[in-house]
Amino acid sequence: MNKYRKKPVVIEAFQFDSSDALSESILKEPNISVKFEESGDTVLLIQTLEGVMTAKNGDWIIKGIKGEFYPCRDDIFQATYEKVE
Repeated sequence: MNKYRKKPVVIEAFQFDSSDALSESILKEPNISVKFEESGDTVLLIQTLEGVMTAKNGDWIIKGIKGEFYPCRDDIFQATYEKVE
């Protein structure tokens, strides 16, 4: 088996804060909608190439290299990405 390294790609992302769930920038995206759960939590429903995925408070929303959006748990994001200045 061969080893491979992920190519360095700069992405855009923001951390989902449920108190900001209704911000205009989120609602303008056609593939992202807001859902209010019975528990009182606010989640984002994101239509991805793999189907609808849910982003919870603290998850990161990543804009892919083709303009697509998808969620990423905070622990995975922190282990995978570093901030670019």
